[in-house]
Amino acid sequence: MTPVLELRGITKKFPGVLANDNINLTLEQGEIHALLGENGAGKTTLMNILYGLYKPDEGHISVRGQPVDIHVPNDAIARGIGMVHQHFMLVPVMTVTENVMLGVESTRGGAFLDREEAARRIEKLSEKYGLEVDPHTYIKDLPVGVQQRVEIIKVLYRQADILILDEPTAVLTPQEAEELFKILRSLTAQGKSIIFITHKLKEVMAIADRITVLRLGAVAGSVRPAETDPAKLAALMVGRDVNLVVSKKAATPGDVVLQVDDLHALDERGNLIVRGVSFDVRAGEVLGVAGVQGNGQTELVYALTGLRPPASGEIRILGEPLGRLTPRDILEKGVAHVPEDRQRHGLVLSFPVSDNLVLCTYYLPPFARGISLQEDAIISASQELVKQFDVRTPNVFVDVSTLSGGNQQKVIVAREFSRPIKLLIASQPTRGLDVGSIEYIHGRIIAKRDEGTAVLLVSSELDEILALADRIAVMYKGQIVEIVPAAGVNRKYLGLLMAGVKPAEAGAAVGVGAAEAEIERVF
Repeated sequence: MTPVLELRGITKKFPGVLANDNINLTLEQGEIHALLGENGAGKTTLMNILYGLYKPDEGHISVRGQPVDIHVPNDAIARGIGMVHQHFMLVPVMTVTENVMLGVESTRGGAFLDREEAARRIEKLSEKYGLEVDPHTYIKDLPVGVQQRVEIIKVLYRQADILILDEPTAVLTPQEAEELFKILRSLTAQGKSIIFITHKLKEVMAIADRITVLRLGAVAGSVRPAETDPAKLAALMVGRDVNLVVSKKAATPGDVVLQVDDLHALDERGNLIVRGVSFDVRAGEVLGVAGVQGNGQTELVYALTGLRPPASGEIRILGEPLGRLTPRDILEKGVAHVPEDRQRHGLVLSFPVSDNLVLCTYYLPPFARGISLQEDAIISASQELVKQFDVRTPNVFVDVSTLSGGNQQKVIVAREFSRPIKLLIASQPTRGLDVGSIEYIHGRIIAKRDEGTAVLLVSSELDEILALADRIAVMYKGQIVEIVPAAGVNRKYLGLLMAGVKPAEAGAAVGVGAAEAEIERVF
């Protein structure tokens, strides 16, 4: 049978980089073909070529056996290729119908938008593929799982039968991810074909019909789930064996290091987004904050690290109130911060690796004498940190912007972990990283915990929370709804809490009582 999509010999070069090296890839009708690879492996470049954002230097693309030239996204759409991006491309203040028809507006009389006809088409698509979306609802009123469905409807509305999904479960709860998989199976059962890009190995094993792994811009292997396992896939991705299970001993919590009482915080628009949060973190333990992105976690971390002052409430470190201290004041109290956005808050991209490694201490001896920087001391220390923390860089003089995402994150980890700290606040510490970098950073976090550091881990990845945390605080709409011990916690129960289900109802839904779950109530 002729593949619905075929890429042959795709090669793309950028100055000094071979991004795609003679890549061959096929997609069969009704198939879910997963694409795996480290950061910089070439996945994004390949999909950008397929969607008309880049032009290949060599190779060709065929759709249903016919060679095609795809110069711009409209060319891809015209050939039935649609892309669902990781970050939703939706306008919150518009309805589902208005978002879906944007750019392909239905009109009546040649002048008036025909929202009713568009809504009818959306209802038919929703019913046909089990998407269950009300076309008249405003996007801002929809949970993220339903917004994901709207993105899929947008593609189907444009009559795509080849779908590219880029990290489609990145902002979903486990239950929402399961619902998405059902939808994808419904789509393929009715003839659609899907390229599924993800870094989550368990999801690949659960949803894919075939798996292609890219490494260093080339195809490292193509297998079916029945022929492999997560460990083998991880080894294909990074070229070596990877330990997928975090090795850690039981925590031995000490004194309270961070205490938060009735904290309220505003977002950048002045809206109250953190509402009465209270918790503590002890020395030698990891408290994980679980929740779908956008439920106040970012603003909580901003308040704790001085990036934005809290509206009210109290934050204490080792019993001392923070008050209105600056980020530097807080760092000098022994707080390390691995920020959610490494490029915005963690690095100065135009600075060399060496300068980024001393951003927290450049004004202190031995890196400064009066107002003069001691370049020799900075270079010597940074070279040692690059070795110690396995930062892959040609040297410490190159701009940190030239490093891969994983190595940029290692620069931040090296800087923050290499000084004496009492509290580590790590927000989305492995977002967008490959399995090799994730393994490394997870190991470093547990090592800090075992040294007696208090760790607050904020992550939208439930697997990461379950792997690292000793206790788990679930956050929903700016509040912590429960704090539970991580040992033996019910995964489905956590997923329901993340979706806003009340603890008693969530426990009843999964057959877990309060005593069985060892629930520690916060309010």
